[in-house]
Amino acid sequence: MDLARQTCIIGLKKPNELQSNYQILELYELYWFTGKKAKTETRENTYVMTMLSRLPRHIVGFDAAFDKSPAKIQNIVDNAPPSEAYCTDGWWGYVDVVYSGKYIRNVHDKSNTFTVEGINADLRHYISILRRRSRCFPRSIETLKAVLEIFVMAYNAFGIAKAKYRQNKDKKSRELPFSILDFL
Repeated sequence: MDLARQTCIIGLKKPNELQSNYQILELYELYWFTGKKAKTETRENTYVMTMLSRLPRHIVGFDAAFDKSPAKIQNIVDNAPPSEAYCTDGWWGYVDVVYSGKYIRNVHDKSNTFTVEGINADLRHYISILRRRSRCFPRSIETLKAVLEIFVMAYNAFGIAKAKYRQNKDKKSRELPFSILDFL
């Protein structure tokens, strides 16, 4: 099986290039919908739950589902590498999850989830079916998972290449000779 398929078959496996132990992992979710129904009916709610590391900035786990139950989040946490701390926002479902490190629940502001908020903005930016005010949307949860799988693989490969490129360069320089689109 090639690395692309191995990376995120269900969004929970990691490529070998990623670190095996992270200091801080952040969890957060996006809300969207799938399918198309008549105007009088509501669409099916869909949640994209992401877990990522602050340093290096990698997506280490994700899932797309019709609910954001603690059991689904627990599955992401269990299949992610161990961490010293886990940061979430104020949603109560995160409290029911068992973490291997310290749990930080930030109710008042986004100071502990700023990285995952940025990644979720990248998801909405690069994946057209997650953009707001768009006519594009996934017809099924399987389509959404497949698109996320490809994006996560490309995003992490981009992060690895960016870190390798900047090793011998000025770390403050923001210029790169490539972009995330080169990895798709």
